[in-house]
Amino acid sequence: STRAECCTQSFAGNGGPSALLSTARRQAMSIPPVTVKEVVSLTSAGINPQCISFTNLTMESEKFICVRETGTANSVVIVDMANPTSPLKRPITADSALMNPVSKVIALKANVAGTTQDHLQIFNIEMKSKMKSHQMPESVVFWRWISPALLGIVTNGAVYHWSMEGDAAPLKMFDRTPNLNGNQIIAYRASEDNQWFTLIGIAPGDPARPQLVKGNMQLYSVAQARSQALEAHAAAFSSHQVPGNTVKSQIVAFAQKTLQADGQITSKLHVIELGAQAGQTPFTKRQAELFFPPEFGDDFPVSMHISEKYGVIYVVTKNGLLFVYDLETATAIYRNKISNDPIFIACGAPSNGGLYAVNRRGQVLLINLNEAAVVPFIAGQLNNVELALSLAQRGNLPGAEALVTPKFDMLFNSGNFKGAAELAADSPKGVLRTKETIARFQAVPATPGQNSPLLQYFGICLQRGKLNAFEAVELARLVLQQNKKQLLDTWMAEDKLECSEELGDLLQQVDADMALRVWIKARVNPKVVSALASKGEFEKMGKYCEMADYKPDYTYLLQSTLMNNPQGAVNIAIMIGAQTPPPLDFNTVADLFLQRNMIREATSFLLDVLKNDLPEQAGLQTKVLEINLVTFPNVADAILGQGKLTHYDRPRVAQLCEKAGLYMRALQHYTDVSDLKRCCVNTHAIEPQALIEWFGTLSREWALECVKELLTVNMRQNLQMVVSICKEYTEQLTAGSIISMLENTKGCEEGLFFYLGAYVATSEDPEAHFKYIEAAAKTGQIKEVERITRESNFYDPEKAKVFLMEAKLPDARPLINVCDRFNFVGDLTVYLYQNNMMRYIEGYVQKVNPSNAPYVVGALLDQECSEEFLKNLILSVRSLLPVGPLVEEVGKRNRLKMLTPFLEHLVSEGSTDSQVHNALGMILIDSNSNPEHFLTTNEHYDSKVIGKYCEKRDPNLACVAYKRGNCDLELVGVTNKNSLFKLQSRYVVERMDQDLWAHVLADDNPHRRQLIDQVVSTALPESKNPEQVSVTVKAFMTAEMPQELIELLEKIVLQNSAFSNNPNLQNLLILTAIKADKTRVMDYVNRLDAFNGPEVGEIAVGNELYEEAFAIFKKFDLHVDAMKVLLESIEDVERGAEYAAKVDLPEVWSQLAKAQLATDVSGAVASYIKAQDSSDYSAVIDVAKGCDDYDALVKYLVMVRKKVKEARVDTELCYAYARIDSLADLEEFIAMPNAANRATVGDRCFDEGLFEAAKVLYTADSNWGRLASTLVKLHQFQAAVDAARRDNNSRTWKEVCFACVDEGEFRLAQLCGLNIIVQADELEEISDYYQQRGRFQELLALMEAGVGLERAHMGIFTELGILYAKHRPEKLMEHLKLFSTRINIPRMIRFCEEMAAWKELSFLYIAYDEFDNAAGVMMMHPDAWEHVSFKDVCVKVANVEVYYKALTFYLQDHPTQLNDLLAVLTPRIDHTRVVDLMRKAGHLPLVKPYLVAVQNANLTAVNDAINQLSIDEEDFQALRQSIDMFDNFDQMSLALRCEKHELMEFRRIASYIYQKNLRWKQSVELAKKDGLFKDAMEAAAHSGDRAIAESLLKFFVEEENKECFAACLYTCYDLLRPDVVFEIAWMHGLMNYATPYVIQFMRDYTGKVDSLVADKKERNEEKVTAHKEAQEQQMNQNMYAQLLPAALPAPGMESGRHPGMQQQQSPQHMGSQQGYMHPSVGGGGY
Repeated sequence: STRAECCTQSFAGNGGPSALLSTARRQAMSIPPVTVKEVVSLTSAGINPQCISFTNLTMESEKFICVRETGTANSVVIVDMANPTSPLKRPITADSALMNPVSKVIALKANVAGTTQDHLQIFNIEMKSKMKSHQMPESVVFWRWISPALLGIVTNGAVYHWSMEGDAAPLKMFDRTPNLNGNQIIAYRASEDNQWFTLIGIAPGDPARPQLVKGNMQLYSVAQARSQALEAHAAAFSSHQVPGNTVKSQIVAFAQKTLQADGQITSKLHVIELGAQAGQTPFTKRQAELFFPPEFGDDFPVSMHISEKYGVIYVVTKNGLLFVYDLETATAIYRNKISNDPIFIACGAPSNGGLYAVNRRGQVLLINLNEAAVVPFIAGQLNNVELALSLAQRGNLPGAEALVTPKFDMLFNSGNFKGAAELAADSPKGVLRTKETIARFQAVPATPGQNSPLLQYFGICLQRGKLNAFEAVELARLVLQQNKKQLLDTWMAEDKLECSEELGDLLQQVDADMALRVWIKARVNPKVVSALASKGEFEKMGKYCEMADYKPDYTYLLQSTLMNNPQGAVNIAIMIGAQTPPPLDFNTVADLFLQRNMIREATSFLLDVLKNDLPEQAGLQTKVLEINLVTFPNVADAILGQGKLTHYDRPRVAQLCEKAGLYMRALQHYTDVSDLKRCCVNTHAIEPQALIEWFGTLSREWALECVKELLTVNMRQNLQMVVSICKEYTEQLTAGSIISMLENTKGCEEGLFFYLGAYVATSEDPEAHFKYIEAAAKTGQIKEVERITRESNFYDPEKAKVFLMEAKLPDARPLINVCDRFNFVGDLTVYLYQNNMMRYIEGYVQKVNPSNAPYVVGALLDQECSEEFLKNLILSVRSLLPVGPLVEEVGKRNRLKMLTPFLEHLVSEGSTDSQVHNALGMILIDSNSNPEHFLTTNEHYDSKVIGKYCEKRDPNLACVAYKRGNCDLELVGVTNKNSLFKLQSRYVVERMDQDLWAHVLADDNPHRRQLIDQVVSTALPESKNPEQVSVTVKAFMTAEMPQELIELLEKIVLQNSAFSNNPNLQNLLILTAIKADKTRVMDYVNRLDAFNGPEVGEIAVGNELYEEAFAIFKKFDLHVDAMKVLLESIEDVERGAEYAAKVDLPEVWSQLAKAQLATDVSGAVASYIKAQDSSDYSAVIDVAKGCDDYDALVKYLVMVRKKVKEARVDTELCYAYARIDSLADLEEFIAMPNAANRATVGDRCFDEGLFEAAKVLYTADSNWGRLASTLVKLHQFQAAVDAARRDNNSRTWKEVCFACVDEGEFRLAQLCGLNIIVQADELEEISDYYQQRGRFQELLALMEAGVGLERAHMGIFTELGILYAKHRPEKLMEHLKLFSTRINIPRMIRFCEEMAAWKELSFLYIAYDEFDNAAGVMMMHPDAWEHVSFKDVCVKVANVEVYYKALTFYLQDHPTQLNDLLAVLTPRIDHTRVVDLMRKAGHLPLVKPYLVAVQNANLTAVNDAINQLSIDEEDFQALRQSIDMFDNFDQMSLALRCEKHELMEFRRIASYIYQKNLRWKQSVELAKKDGLFKDAMEAAAHSGDRAIAESLLKFFVEEENKECFAACLYTCYDLLRPDVVFEIAWMHGLMNYATPYVIQFMRDYTGKVDSLVADKKERNEEKVTAHKEAQEQQMNQNMYAQLLPAALPAPGMESGRHPGMQQQQSPQHMGSQQGYMHPSVGGGGY
C-alpha cells in the first residue's frame, strides 16, 4: 500500500477474529503487546543498497549480518550487531558467504570456473587462517549453519552436512523429495537434537493465481530414515514440556497458504508433535487460521521462529505482516504490519526471546513481546485469562497479579492445597511466594497420614527451582526440628535455597561452616568476617573483604585475636596495611603488639607495611630497627641487609649498630670520618669482604685515612687487609697515593711489594714497574725480579739496568734479561767480563740469544779478550751463529782472517749460506786470489754484497758480479760512475727489461744521451734478435721520445736492414711521425707500402691530417672512408660530388645524400634516389618537415614506400598529401592498402587547422567523435550531431552540445544534452554550462525532456527540482509529489532550505522519513503547516521531545485541534507530562476528551486531573465512575476534598473512598453525620469489623431508631454476636424487632449441625470404597508385572487404550499426581 498502516488486529480467545475496534479506541485502550524497533540501518552503515537482497545478504544468528558487495571491486562486509557502526570489510570474491552463528568464522562458496562444481571454504577471520575446504561435485543451491559447528548444504538432488571440525568431507544425509524439484530453496532447519530436518522451497503459483507463490516442504526423520512431502512456506522446530511428562516433546510448526480447487485461499498454522514416546502424554495437535487482510491476498510467510523464552511462534510474511501465536494452544495473539518494504530474511534472537528481520530498505528490525503489556493485552482485549496466565508463567512476565490471586484464593478455599501450591510456585514474578502465603499454609492443619500443605508447598517450590529467602528460612526451621540437616546440605549443594542472614543465624547453632557459607552467599559481611577470624582463616577473610568491598572494625578484631592467635593478629594487621588508606594508624597497630612484648609479630607487621619504602614512613622504619637492634640484633642485621628501608634515622641506627657489635652496619651509616676510623679498626668483628666493599663507598681522602689508621693500629694484623683494599680500589685511591703512603710507612716494604705485584699486572706505568723491581730486589725476591724483567714491557730499561748493576745481585739473570731485551749487549758483556762472570757470557751466547754472539765477540775484542777464548766461543755456537753480523763486527776491527777456519769449516759441511760465501769472496778479493773465477763459478754468494765490495776495488769485477745477479740498478750505477756506456747499452738491450729501460731513459738520467747513442750505433745494429728490437722500440715509445724513436726506426726501416719490410715497424714509423713530425707523414705514405692503410688512415683523421688520410684511403681503394674524409673532415661537398660521380657507387651516393640533407633537401633526395637508399627515411622525414618541404618529401616517400613497409612511411606520406593540399591523392592513397596511422594524421591535421583533410581521414576511419569535433570547427552542426550520435560518447556529446549552445542552435543542443544528462556524472557540468550563459529556459526545457527518458536517473529529477526551486517555484511541489521516490532528497532538502521553500521542505523531510525535521519545519514556518499532515508526521517522529513541542505549538496556535492531535499521540506520549504541561498552561479543561480517552492507563496524574475536573464541574456521577474504574490516584486527598464539599453526593463519595481504603470507621461516622444510615450499615457490613457493627447498632438504639436497628441486624448479620444482640434487644425492649434475626440464627445453626453429620457419614463410606479399590489395583499390578517385560509400559498407558481402562487409570493417575513430591520429601516429614 502507498501509506503505512499501523493497525492492530486482535483475535478472540478461541482463535477467531474479534470485532475490529476503531483505531482511536484501540490506541486509547491498549498498548501494543509487541514492540518493533529498528536496531540497524545497513545503508547508514555503508552497505550498498543494491546488495541488500536474499542472494547477497545472510543472517545466520543475532550476532552477525554478512553482505556480499559485487561490482568493480567484490568484497564481503560483516556487520557485528554489537557494534553495527563499524562493519568489517574484506576484499573477497565469492558466490555466497555465511558467518558462523557464534564466532568470527566465515564460510565461503564460489563456482569453479568452467564447471558446475562449487568450492567451499571455511576461514577463521580472527586467526586469518583457512580451517577447511572442499570441492562439491555438484552445484550448491542453498546452505546455512544449522549449529555452531555444522553446515547444512543443499544441492539439486540431496542434502549434506559438513562439520567445521576435523578433516571429514560433507556427509550425505538424505535425498530431496520430488515435490521440491524446480523450487527455489529458501530455508533449511534442524531440530535441537538433529534428528528432524525441514527443507523449504518456493515455486511459481498455480496458473489460476500465479501471483500466489507456492510453498513446498520436506520433513525428514533420521531415526526412520524417510521423508514426508508437505505444502508449507515456513517451518520451525521447538520442544515443549507437556505437564506430567519427564521428557520434553519435539514439536514442529509450519505455516501454509494454499489455493483450493474452488478458488478459495486457505492459510493454516499447524503445530504437531514429532516422534511421540511411549509412556508419555502426547502433545495435542493444534491448528489455527492465518488471517490475511484482503490487500495481502498474495502475501505468504517467508520465515517462522519459535521463542523458547516465551513459548510463542513468530510468523513473518514477505510484505511485512507479523503473526504471533501461542505455541501450546496455537492461539492467535497479535497481528500487525511491521514493514512497508518487503522482508526477505529473518532469524531468531534467543538472547531476548524475539526476532530479527531485514527488509529491502536495509532496516534490521527487532520484534519482541512487550513484557509490560502482553499479559494485560491477552487478558483484557483477547479476554483469554488462561492464555495470559500461562504465558506469564512461562515467560515470568508481569501483569498477571490480578489473575493469579483470585484463582489461588479459589483453590485454597476449596481445599485444593496442592493446586494452590503449584499455582503459587509458578506465579509470575513470584507474586504469590510471600510470607502471607506461607502463613496461610501454616494455618492449615495437617491431615493425619499425609504431608502438611506447607510441606507440599515447599516440595513443589523445590521442584520448580529455588526457594526465596523467607521460604528457605521456614523450610530450614522445619528440617532442623526433625533433625534432618543433611537435606539442607543437599539443597545447598543444588542451590535450591536463597541465602539470607536469618537463615545463617538459624544454622549457626547447628553447623557453623554451613552458616558461614550462607552468610557469604548472602553477603552478611560482619558475620562472615567474625566467623573467619574466629576460625583463624585470615587470608580468606582478607580476600572476602576485598571482594565484598567491606571494611570491618579492625581494632576490635586485633584486640580479640592478639591473646589467643598472635600470628592471626599479624595477618589481620598485614591486611590493614594493604588497604588504601589504612583504616588504622600503623603506629597504633605496632604499639598493640609491643604492649604485649610481641617483638617478632610487630616486626613482621612493620616490615610488611614498610615494603614500599615511602619517605613518610621514616619514623616507622626507625622504630622497627630500634626494637630489633636492642632485642634481636641479628634480625636487625638481616633487615638492613635487605636494603628495602632507606628513610630511617641513620645516625641513631648507626649508634645502635655499634653498640650491638654490628660494626659493618655502623660503618655503613656513620657520616663522620672520626666515627668511621673508630669502627673500621675492629677488623676482628667485621667480615673482610664486607669491609673491602665498604671502602668502595668512601671518598679518596677518607679511604686513605682509614687505611693509615688500620696500619697504625695493628700493621701485622691488618697488612693483608690493607693490601687487599689497595688492590681493589687502586683506580679510586690512585696508585701514586697508595705507593707514596706505603713507602712512607715504616716497615711496610713487604706491603708495597705485595701491592705492586698485583698492580703491575694491569698497569703500564713505567715507574710502578721499576718500583716493583726495586721492591722485589730489596725483599730478596730474586725469582720475581727475574720474572718481571723478562715479562714486563713497561719499565725503564736504562734505570733498571743501572739499578741492577749497582745492586750487584748474585744472580745475573735479571740483568741479562734487561740487556738482552733492550739491546744493552755491549754493556752486559763488559759488566760480565769485568766482574769475571765468564760462565754467564757463555750461557748467554749459547742458551739465551745466540744471535747476539757477534756483538758479544765484538765487545770482547774491544776488551782485548784472548783470541783462543773467542775462537772457542764462536765454535761452541757454530751453526747458530749469524755469519753476516759476525763478519761485520770482526771486519770492523780488521780481524777477518781470524774467521777463515770457521768459514771453511762451514763450507766443508755443505753450507750454502750466502753470508758464508760472501765472507770467503771478500777474503779472496782482498788477497787477489783469482777472484774472477770465484765470481763466475760460485753460485751462493750475494751479487749485490760482493759487487758493492768490488766497486772501489775493481769496477769490472763489480760488473761481473752485478751481471751475474741481474742487479740492474747497481750495474747501471757503476757503469755511469765509470763511463762504461757501451757495456751498459749492450747489457740493457740484452736484458730486455722494460723497467730497466724506463730507468735508463728517464728524464732525470744525465747519461741518457750517451746511452742512446751507443744503443743506436752499436748495441741495436749488432742485435739479430727481433725480440730485442721490439723491446727497445717499445721502451722508446714508453719513454715518449718520438724524435729519438724516428731516428731509430729510420735506421732500421729505411736502410735496408733485416727489418725493413716489417709492417709493424712501418706502421710505427708513420704513426710516430704523425705525432712527432707531421711534415714527414706524406713522404712516408708515398715511400712505404707494407703499413696497415685502414688503421693508419683512421689515426691520421684523428690527428686532423685529412689530406694524408684521403691519400691513404684512396691508395688502398677505401672509397667510403675517402668520401667520409671529404664530407666530414674536409667538408667539401663539391669534391665529394665529383668523387661520387667518379667512383659511382651506391654507398658513396648514400654518404653524399646524408651530407646534403642538412643543406639541400632536394639534392639529398636526388642522391638518395640514385643510391636507392631508404634506410634514412626517418631523418629525411624530420628534415623535410623542419624545412616544410613536403613536395620533395612526397617524392622520396613514394620511392621509400616501394622498399619499406613501415607505418611511419605511410603515415608521413599521408600527412604530406594533406600538407600540400592534395586531397585527391590523399583519398586515393587512403583507398589503397596502407599501414598509415590515419588517426594520428587526422589529429595532427585537426590540431594544425587542416579540417578538410581531417574530415577525410576521420570519415575514412569512422572516428565519429573526432569527426564531430572537426565538423563543429567547420560549423557543420547538423552533421556534427549525426557524427556524435554515431559515436555516442559523452565527451563528444558535450563538445557538440556546448558548441551548439554557443552558436544558438538550441534544438541541436537539446538533442545532444539528452544524451549527456542520462550520465549522472556529466549532469552537473551541463547544468552549469547552461546557467553560466544565462540559458535557464533552455536548461529547463532540456531537463523536462530528460525526465521522460527511459534512462532517466535520480540526478535528472533532482536537478530539475533545483531548477524549479530557483526559477519556477510554482512547479516545485508538483514535481516533488510526482517524483519523490526518484529525487536525491538530501540534496533537494539543502536547496529548499536555501530557497526558503518551507512547504516543499517539510514534504521532503516526510518523504525521507526525517519526521523530526519535518515537524520542526511545520512548527517554525506556519505556511508549511497542515493539520492532517502534521498528525501523520507526529506519530512517526523518533525524538519524544517533539511530541511536547507539538502540543505547545498547538496550544498556542491551534487550540481547537489539540485534542485531535492528542488522540493520535496517545500511545506515544507520557500522559503525566502532558497533564503537567496543561496544568501549568491553565488549559486542563481544554484536553478533557483526551484525559478521558487515556484514563484506561490508570495513571495517577490523569486520574487526579479528571477527578479535579469532575469536582470543578460538580459532576458526581462522573467522579464516582472514575473512582470505581480507576484506583490509581491520591485517594485520601480526594476524600478530604469531597468530605468538605457542599453537595451531599460528593460527601457520599468521600465515604465511599474511605471504604475503599479500609477506613471503615471514618466512612461510618461521615454517613451517620449526614444521616445516610443505609450507607453507614453497608459500610459496617463490608468492614468485617465486629466492633464497628456493634457500635452502629448501639447508635441506633441510642437514637431510638428502631427501623434502622432491625435493618442493621439484617445488614450486619455475619458480624453481630447473638448474645450481644439478645442483650441489647432485651434491655431496650426491642425483642420484637430482633425476632427475625433470632429465627435466621436458629436456622443457620441447625443446618450446620446436619451438614456435619452427613459429611461424617460420607467420609466413612469413602474410606471403605478406597480400601477396596486399593486392594484391586495392587492385584492388577502384580498380574501385569508377571505377564509383561520390565522395560515396557503398562497396557493402560498406551495412547490407544480402551475408555474403560482410561477410567480405571484415572484415579491412580490423579493419586500419583497428588502424592508426587520432591525426592527429598517423603510421607510423614523430612
